[in-house]
Amino acid sequence: MKKINLKNVDLIVYDFDGVMTDNKVLVTEDRKEAVFCHRGDGMAIARIKEAGGKQIILSSEKNKVLEARAQKLKVEAFYGVDDKRSFLAGYCKKKKHALKKVVYIGNDLNDLDAMKMVGYPLAPYDACAKVKTMAKVVFKAKGGEGVIREFLDKLV
Repeated sequence: MKKINLKNVDLIVYDFDGVMTDNKVLVTEDRKEAVFCHRGDGMAIARIKEAGGKQIILSSEKNKVLEARAQKLKVEAFYGVDDKRSFLAGYCKKKKHALKKVVYIGNDLNDLDAMKMVGYPLAPYDACAKVKTMAKVVFKAKGGEGVIREFLDKLV
């Protein structure tokens, strides 16, 4: 796929686990969760925001880690969303975003239905096979290893 012109993109959607993280979770004995995120992704999100790109995080998980990361990045996050397709369709309708102008970066089966309805479905290198098959771009980076930073390089 050639470069994506940000002027042709209404919205960029990121899954959290497996895209912004390496899909692993550390659970401590007091039941607190921790994940690793790539700092380059944070810088990329800031650059995309500076260029006028609208971005959200959409996750089926419910955890404070995601909330904390979203707050730090100053990106709106929706979590605990089991039906991402319906949620995204409703969100885009409400915000007047054309689905064909939506980028969705996802990695697993729960992202598939939402990815199928957008114009730019993209995936990390270590996404599941079904997601990689339908993605227009499969990044060289694995989840949590700079996927969004690599995406920034595909924007003009």
